Amino acid sequence: MGSDALAPHFDRVVLIFNPDRAGMGTRIASLEQELLAALPDLTIETLPTAFAGHARDLARSAATTGSPLLISISGDGGYNEVVNGVMDASSTRAVCTVLPAGNANDHFRSMPLRQLTEAIREGSVRRMDLLRITLTGERGQRVQYAHSYIGFGLTPLMAIGIEKGGKGKILELLSVTRTLSSLKPFELERADGATAHFDSLVLANISRMAKYGTVSEKNNPNDGQFEVVTLPHSGRWRIALMTLRAVTLGLGRQPSVSSYAFTTRNPIPCQIDGEVVRVPANTHVLVESAKHALTTI
Repeated sequence: MGSDALAPHFDRVVLIFNPDRAGMGTRIASLEQELLAALPDLTIETLPTAFAGHARDLARSAATTGSPLLISISGDGGYNEVVNGVMDASSTRAVCTVLPAGNANDHFRSMPLRQLTEAIREGSVRRMDLLRITLTGERGQRVQYAHSYIGFGLTPLMAIGIEKGGKGKILELLSVTRTLSSLKPFELERADGATAHFDSLVLANISRMAKYGTVSEKNNPNDGQFEVVTLPHSGRWRIALMTLRAVTLGLGRQPSVSSYAFTTRNPIPCQIDGEVVRVPANTHVLVESAKHALTTI
């Protein structure tokens, strides 16, 4: 049990991280030293991951006991696993946060900047929305949560291209260029039976996506709404123009909704925070705002 200042909120801090990431061992040791110097009564647990998806298992197990603060030292994908692990727990008093340690840290960049030790000492928690995506098809139903965004078409293809092409600004730029040249539109069917063709569809709970710029003027991840950023099928110049606008002026205000549903007419890639999944044809997709689903600092 921690000090009296911590007791009302956290009984321990749990660090979840990928030990194989370069420099991670030094960073974890430094973080532990920093936390204990400021909060000597703090109980710290370190939980290194051993395989893809392990962070979700570790977070689920940690979230079922006591009142832990789970800190994911990761990028968007690692934090997504931790968030889903907490959501897997049927009843929990866990609080989550992330420290950036990945190629994409959109969520961290979009949240208000706070000094970690002060936030822990103060114990001032807040609630934020998540995006809940339900995929229903021939293989049954799958439910997953996103802390930042869900993208179809352009954004997951860019993520796949960057992953294959390598890290670094020049390699990523070349990968994105190749992605644009091979982009194919996808077809969706709405609830009223109408169909639409898109090059890109992004459902965003945050205003910024570090790789693509500012997707919305709004940045209020706890209002029960999310933004819908669409790019109907058009020429490559329209895609290039939208990308340029996103990284310079921003895309401006976008429509806000509490749910968005459609059925896929053909297989399409989907990016849920940092994870890219393939959505088969004839899959019913429902994205909802899970208002105040996650407790964070």
